Amino acid sequence: MKFFSFWRSLASFRVRIALNLKNVPAEVIFVDLDANAHRDPEYRKINPQMALPALVEDDGTTLFQSLAILEYLDEKYPSPPLLPADPAGRARVRALALMVACEGHPLLVPRVRRYLDHELNLRDTQQAAWRRHWIVETLAALEGHLAGHKDTGRFCHGDAPTLADICMVGHVTVAVTQQIDLKIYPTVKRIFETAMGLPEFASAHPLAQPDTPEAMRPKA
Repeated sequence: MKFFSFWRSLASFRVRIALNLKNVPAEVIFVDLDANAHRDPEYRKINPQMALPALVEDDGTTLFQSLAILEYLDEKYPSPPLLPADPAGRARVRALALMVACEGHPLLVPRVRRYLDHELNLRDTQQAAWRRHWIVETLAALEGHLAGHKDTGRFCHGDAPTLADICMVGHVTVAVTQQIDLKIYPTVKRIFETAMGLPEFASAHPLAQPDTPEAMRPKA
């Protein structure tokens, strides 16, 4: 199995967590987004969308889009499960995951930032305001759904990590880098800290990857 990844790709971050939780080995192939390696013909053959991540099985089966990959891994390697057993629980977990992966995250990706910069000529301060707005809106929505809900436990749903936690930690990681105060989102903050306390999550963090630039790594 080959896993095409980049250190600061949040979608790749999700798949790294899932591979760790499932204890599934994969050959990691780094695709440098900053060097436009995702636009190279070789990678375009793997994923014509030219987006990360991609997962290629030994038989040539190619998977793309992080949520589809997560559900594939959950079906192929069912332990530990990333979705609850009951239909209502699965729907809730998927909805929480989609809030991040399909509504919050897409507004922050490099191709959107490039458009804001090159096509709309937005100033740096305007672009920063754009990012902050969508980050905060998603954090507030997550807190609203998680706080006080009967199914919220140590994690977003119950006491074990699910797809919801895998998606949420990436969004909160961006909030942390943007120096957004998490105190007004206490449930989100607690769950984020609980999840990142697990080695499977911590070792998947963008700043802990082999291709993380040395200047970005936390100082010892």
